[in-house]
Amino acid sequence: MFTNWKTTSAGIIAIVSAVTGFYFAWNSNNLTPEVITGCVGSLLAGIGLIFSKDSNVTGGTKPNE
Repeated sequence: MFTNWKTTSAGIIAIVSAVTGFYFAWNSNNLTPEVITGCVGSLLAGIGLIFSKDSNVTGGTKPNE
């Protein structure tokens, strides 16, 4: 977890955008199923990016050197 700053930052940005989108939709009474689906999808993508394996790792848990 948090081994590559690029995938981690992309995951954090996706999670922040999901939470922000949900917040603004909630406050403007515009919470539709499409908005909820988009926020959940962005949240899951962000979590997946944070826990993803880096491109320079071939297998196992040790980085490729």
